[in-house]
Amino acid sequence: MSLVETPPEPCWADLSFDAAQALLAQGALPLGTEQVALRKAGRRVLAEPVRAAFDSPRHDAAAMDGVAVRDADLADGTRRLHVIGAAYAGSPFAGSAKGAAVTITTGAALPAGADRVVPVELLKQGDGWVELPAALPRKRHVRPRGSDFASGSAVLDAGRILDPRALVVAAAADSGQVTVWRRPRVHVIASGDELVAPGDASAGEARVPDSLSEAIQLLVRQWGGQPGGTSRVADDAAAITAAAEAMLSDCDILVMAGGASRGERDLARAGLAPLGLVPRFVGVAIKPGKPVWYGRIGARHVLGLPGNPTAAMTVARLFLVPLLTALEGRGFAAGLDWQSTPLATPVEAGAPRESFLCAARTAGGVEILERQAASNQALLARADLLVRRPPDAPAGAAGDLVQTLRF
Repeated sequence: MSLVETPPEPCWADLSFDAAQALLAQGALPLGTEQVALRKAGRRVLAEPVRAAFDSPRHDAAAMDGVAVRDADLADGTRRLHVIGAAYAGSPFAGSAKGAAVTITTGAALPAGADRVVPVELLKQGDGWVELPAALPRKRHVRPRGSDFASGSAVLDAGRILDPRALVVAAAADSGQVTVWRRPRVHVIASGDELVAPGDASAGEARVPDSLSEAIQLLVRQWGGQPGGTSRVADDAAAITAAAEAMLSDCDILVMAGGASRGERDLARAGLAPLGLVPRFVGVAIKPGKPVWYGRIGARHVLGLPGNPTAAMTVARLFLVPLLTALEGRGFAAGLDWQSTPLATPVEAGAPRESFLCAARTAGGVEILERQAASNQALLARADLLVRRPPDAPAGAAGDLVQTLRF
């Protein structure tokens, strides 16, 4: 990738959360489509409807084990009939049921002329004959042809995630391949002189485990993205440029973890500028995560996260997740399913900036966790919700409703 002149940075350092989300959503359009085999399509998002290849069931079929008969043969009160054959699923009876009974199993096609199945538990059977009850059931125990779905009908709509239930339907419709949106591929660069692989930090007091790279990639996988490469680089603009240049050829999103503040060692944007970074916003009026930034390098999305772990994971949930759901065809809003949840315990008045607090779901509602801090990693072990608090929000009492998001 060729180096380019550094573009000017935007000047909106105190952009609101909603305004930043709007800017992020503007360019978050679904990626291209591809056809994949159904056996490899689990959790993918349909770009086109799945249509049935044939009627289901393909014939009038038995809904119970029993005998198939014709109502016309029973109209005069006849209840004892000769059994002239059997019908099984995948092995139908070739003849007609006129004037006789045909043993049948659930799912088997009804013989010609048959319009009723009498369940086996209601029958008396002998050698070559069967006796039906005097009072026939109201239900005919027949599944009419096409009663599940008709040939050519859309059994799954575009935008549906192919979860296990959807795979059942697609397979039943005889779809060997499906058209899905391409999954966004995500690379992560963690910058910091102090960062080393987890397990190596004990060798020196100045070393810090890289606790973000794998967590971010797992988040990507959970929300439908395709994890790509990860790289740890020093606080050096040239090193960031080289690492990013190697990754940009096969990624849709580049996540920069660390280097998202304004100190002299915060070189993430400086390292990406020679590659054509065009920032869309730099800094958002939220707590934690004010240093978050977002831009583009050509068609690639670039998201800058703070280096503090809790702040970084909060920002990733608020910005990376909806970006993923938009690119994979589910829509931007699918990644931000806010819910109104009652507080289980009181909460203090809010900060001047809009806040997103780590919280835990309890039987009584949502509990705001103690020791809220951008660098507090142990907090994440308990947090399964984020609570959104407006700027200068008043104190809340137990039972008050707050906006929550699955963390």
